[in-house]
This record gives sequence, C-alpha cells and structure tokens, in this order.
Amino acid sequence: MNLILTTAYFPPIEYIALIENKSAVFIEGDENYQRQSYRNRMLIVTANGVQQLSIPVVQNHSKTKIRDVEVDYKTEWQKQHWRAITAAYNNSPFFLYFQDYFQPFYEKKHKFLLDFNTELLAVLLKLCQINKKILFTEEFQASYEMPTLDYRVLIHPKNRNRPSYPFANQEKYKQVFDDRHGFISNLSILDLLCNKGNQTKQYLKMLSK
Repeated sequence: MNLILTTAYFPPIEYIALIENKSAVFIEGDENYQRQSYRNRMLIVTANGVQQLSIPVVQNHSKTKIRDVEVDYKTEWQKQHWRAITAAYNNSPFFLYFQDYFQPFYEKKHKFLLDFNTELLAVLLKLCQINKKILFTEEFQASYEMPTLDYRVLIHPKNRNRPSYPFANQEKYKQVFDDRHGFISNLSILDLLCNKGNQTKQYLKMLSK
C-alpha cells in the first residue's frame, strides 16, 4: 500500500510509524506551502511542557511551491533550536549517542526547507532502522484513491489532541519530564529516539499495526 505525506521538520512519531509499514512512500513536492503545520515545526517536551520549534521561512507570496520555500536565516534560529533540544534531552538515555547525527543540521545552512527536511528524514529513518526509499510527487493532486493512503491533511498539529485522531492513544514510554507533566503523546520522533534508543523500531511497529 502506498502512502503520501507532506514534508516535515523532525516529524511526529506517527509520521515515521506510517512510513515503516508502507510499501511506497511519497512526499508531496508540488503543493503550495502551508503555515502552522509540521512542514517547518516540531514539538518537544521540556521542563516547562510542550515547546514548539519553528524554522523561519521566506515566503514570497501565498502560493509559493513547497520546493521553492527558502529558509530564513535573519535570526539565529539554529542556535536557539539546538539549545532547546539539548536542554530538553541532555538527560535522556540516548541523546549523547544521537547528538552527533543531528548537530550538523544546526550548523550547515540549507537554502531550501524541503532539502533540509529531506536530508534530516534520511538520517531519522536510518536511526530508526527503516530501509525505505522516499519518492516525491511530480504534480499536485487534491485527493488520492486507494491503494494510496493520503495523510497530508490528517497529520497536523491541530489534530494531535483530538479524541478522533487515529494516533491519539499512543502507548506510554518513559519521558524525561514525565514526573512533572505525565506522558505526552504525538511529539517529534526525536523524543522517542532519545528515550527509547534501539527499541524505537519495535515501538513504531506496534504503533503502525
């Protein structure tokens, strides 16, 4: 069964779980950029609760194609994001093991958001032990029919806490700040990797059933 997703910055756990269980995976490459989505934001949990980290982008007009969206470096967002990630996960069991894979993304300046996300996704899949080739759509389609599963709209920050969300009840795992906030689901795959390490793939398989 095929799967179609939007591009995403350190995508949520369910996004990676879907990739793990599908035969062919397509990233939407010809859509117009949409704000306030996982395309340029990730969710982590910190001492103060859930924190949203967003990559600033240069958007020339409302119909900028996702492949043409440029990353905005007017602010030092890379330093800010890496500082937040380090503060959130430095005490997790596996952050020290993974940090060298991720730190380069906060040093190198990618011109395009899609390129940044695609390179990061390749690293994430490798660390999750998922051997899957990622393809890109060549033209935009508003909807798809079976056997393609279209999750472009469903996997969105606004849906993560809705009872009807298919991934609303993720199985609990130990998190760094769960003594303060309890278990928080639907976070970035980074949270799962840092807390579960080599058990990440097993968790993803269970979630994708």
